[in-house]
Amino acid sequence: MSLQLGWPDYMVIRDENRCIKCEVCAKQCANEVHKLDSDYDKMMADESKCVNCHRCVALCPTRALKIKVNDLEFKPNANWTGSAIKEIYKQASSGGVLLSGMGNTKPYPVYWDKMLINASQVTNPSIDPLREPMETSVLLGRKPEKLEFDKDGKLKTKMPPQVKLDVPVMFSAMSFGSISKNAHEALARAATDLNIMYNTGEGGLAKEFYQYGPNTIVQIASGRFGVHPEYLNAGAMLEIKIGQGAKPGIGGHLPGEKVGEAVSKARMIPRGSDAISPAPHHDIYSIEDLRQLIYSLKEATNYTKPVSVKIAAVHNSPAIASGIARAGADIIAIDGFRGGTGAAPSRVRDNVGIPIELALAAVDQRLREESIRNDVSLVVGGSIRNSADIVKAIALGADACYIASSALIAVGCHMCQNCYTGKCNWGIATQRDDLVKRLNPDIAYERLMNLITAWKHEIEELLGGMGINAIESLRGNRLMLRGIGLNQKELDILGIQHAGE
Repeated sequence: MSLQLGWPDYMVIRDENRCIKCEVCAKQCANEVHKLDSDYDKMMADESKCVNCHRCVALCPTRALKIKVNDLEFKPNANWTGSAIKEIYKQASSGGVLLSGMGNTKPYPVYWDKMLINASQVTNPSIDPLREPMETSVLLGRKPEKLEFDKDGKLKTKMPPQVKLDVPVMFSAMSFGSISKNAHEALARAATDLNIMYNTGEGGLAKEFYQYGPNTIVQIASGRFGVHPEYLNAGAMLEIKIGQGAKPGIGGHLPGEKVGEAVSKARMIPRGSDAISPAPHHDIYSIEDLRQLIYSLKEATNYTKPVSVKIAAVHNSPAIASGIARAGADIIAIDGFRGGTGAAPSRVRDNVGIPIELALAAVDQRLREESIRNDVSLVVGGSIRNSADIVKAIALGADACYIASSALIAVGCHMCQNCYTGKCNWGIATQRDDLVKRLNPDIAYERLMNLITAWKHEIEELLGGMGINAIESLRGNRLMLRGIGLNQKELDILGIQHAGE
């Protein structure tokens, strides 16, 4: 047995007085942590394999299990922390790149939590959403400079293609391959019944999901997996993926073991082959190249669908967004550094990109200064956790928000951040048939419906408290935000005043 310099991240605590050796934990754990030792007639645990997904804890019939963070510590050192040392041990033993799933876990500032929403009293009275109508719907797409009507009051101006959302929320890009078919189905059905949109991600679209086309965003990523004319015309909106918040400047990789027959057909690649997306689009090396692709997609869909361009939040996002708007895009999606992912190099996830709050405010301000803000809609994502985050994002200038991690948490994700292994015990980030069936799409659909319905009610309450009866009146209205615990530079970038001013 070789010397192990590290130790497991988690400890499996089993109450022997409660354990009945039913082996449910062993049957439910895809990581093979638990097993019955027949020699000792005792359940044992290989803690080195535990990812703290809570599946065994949740299903143990006698509540005999709990998982704790291993409290064995290195000698205290503010520079060489325990996590830094353990990461070196892992790479020294494997020679590999460290991978992580989901979003950034570093204790960087969360600016949503440093902004407070203003409220109206007396001079501008609040509105009671239980008794007065509230408008939460938004239109995404290019807006005309002015509207013209004929003598009968009918609209003469030809409107550019738009998509309508009943709530300013959309399910972000998660491909069939990175998530299971049951998870994909739940997102598609919920988006349809909520009259919002869901995004195919970069993995094409299985034929059985074409029925959800009016509420589908079809994505064109660097690998061009599953892209063909029928696919482009299957959705109501198209999105060119340039970057992703969890890994700006980095391509994608779906391991071959996740590429079964259904994923193979959707992505149009051989079964069992790795799906590797290059870092750049190999036909886009300038704004002019991007413009050519935007108009090629518009031409392929007879100019009936808005085209979005998705970028990661980085330091020069305002300049990039200006170029994208002038290249003919109808929507710009910006993904912040806390955004989720199926797999990303840990170093990239934790050290590249900037917070979505700062990028959004800077992009909105730049487009307004150049008088092109109405040429595009802004959609933002990257750890939108609740309805208050959405309201604050819209006040900073967004038209709508993308959610992904919060949607997966709603259907059962426990944030163990091991999506890249394909062993998701909750049936979400996996293609293994025995694991996929653990996620009931009917139950997942209902939970997504409940989540967005609850958020809609909360958005109405927050709007009413501000004395606003339409979400459109909040867009870019930064007077409705106040900062707390922020320095002057942060306040200037966000374009808000400090609490008390």
